[in-house]
Amino acid sequence: MIRGIHHVGVHVRDLDRMIAFYRDAFGFETVGDEYQWRDEPIIDQIINVPGSAARTIMMRAGSCYIELFQFLAPEPTSTKPLDPYDKGYTHFCVDVTDIEQEYKRLKGLGMTFGSPHPVDAGHVKSVYGRDPEGNVIEIQETATACAFRLDKLPALA
Repeated sequence: MIRGIHHVGVHVRDLDRMIAFYRDAFGFETVGDEYQWRDEPIIDQIINVPGSAARTIMMRAGSCYIELFQFLAPEPTSTKPLDPYDKGYTHFCVDVTDIEQEYKRLKGLGMTFGSPHPVDAGHVKSVYGRDPEGNVIEIQETATACAFRLDKLPALA
């Protein structure tokens, strides 16, 4: 039985800076201790990356976990952040209750946005932005009648 998505993983260049950003911007708190590895065959097998080395931390806000990775090896094949139209996982979304206030607050913390304000699509107000390393984050505020509100999810036992 699938219970839901557990976490989103984000590869970052500066783990300490991004821990502070996600803490200050979205209220994420670290869960457990930072984990580091190098020359760990079992981890290489799990992630299917031979010769990997990294620092990682799990963070939690509300019902959402995010796992930040700073890979030390191997070198990335590209340092360009993904755009929303690229192939693969390109963003995660944070649900908020006052999107206009959050938009201003997040800009003050270093997020950049392509739109001068959140866009009201009727069932949801939404806007895509980028964290200080260029990773895409959507912020949204769902309308009362929206079919995919977080408060419509069943509680996990």
